[in-house]
Amino acid sequence: MKLLTREEEEAHYNATLKGGFIGLAGGLVVGVGGLYYGSKRSHVLRSLTLPMKAFLTSSSATFVGIIGADHYSREFEKQRNPLNREFFEREDARLAAERSNKTFTERSLDWARRERYKIVFGSWIASMGAAFAIVNRNKHLTAPQKIVQARVYAQFLTLGVLVASAAFEIADRRKEEEEGGQFETVKYIDPTDPDHKRVLEKRVERSVSAGGEKDDRAGGDLWKDMVAAEEARLQARDKEDVKLRKEYREHHPHEKKKNGHSKEEAAAQE
Repeated sequence: MKLLTREEEEAHYNATLKGGFIGLAGGLVVGVGGLYYGSKRSHVLRSLTLPMKAFLTSSSATFVGIIGADHYSREFEKQRNPLNREFFEREDARLAAERSNKTFTERSLDWARRERYKIVFGSWIASMGAAFAIVNRNKHLTAPQKIVQARVYAQFLTLGVLVASAAFEIADRRKEEEEGGQFETVKYIDPTDPDHKRVLEKRVERSVSAGGEKDDRAGGDLWKDMVAAEEARLQARDKEDVKLRKEYREHHPHEKKKNGHSKEEAAAQE
């Protein structure tokens, strides 16, 4: 983990504030616009008190502001570390290549897996609005009864989306277990890098113990790789030192003779 300097802390703080203010402004516009449009269409919204209207507007602004601040904070962290930037660029290129070979249905399912939580929240909002629009047609219900009925319908629809999201989650876990059951990818810092910034990836095999449980061999393989890399680095350094000394002696033969005479004089004085 790399510690942030004072300048980096200020830059991260400013980036987070920028994202938060943008999100607040966007959420405020959406909240005010939605409340204004809904008040023209619905008597229930028109009958809300001013504190309740302010609460709905501020809630939408706060929600979008939090998302914007978190998004800008993550983007700053991604751009600050070149290793993370290279990794994400490589992952984006790999995912783009994979998506180009998939059908529209497969791409839609992949998108639903990645954005399942946003879909759950969006479906709740959409189902709440749709249910309220349907229930609002019944003139025999009071405003509180309409709100209760709309909430029940929205909860039922959202429950179906949650079940689908859970199915995606279970499928992803099973896929990870099947693909990563025998092999797994481990990341470690390159021991030959003097700055300790280069991150390497390696596919290692897991062995099976006597009890049938999978034993992770990543630690043993990683230790062997680090020892071998350190030995190779030391050997290369020794060879480089010998080469430099040899070249120095070839280009400075008089110093060798001078050192020889000084040793003979010291022996004669003794």
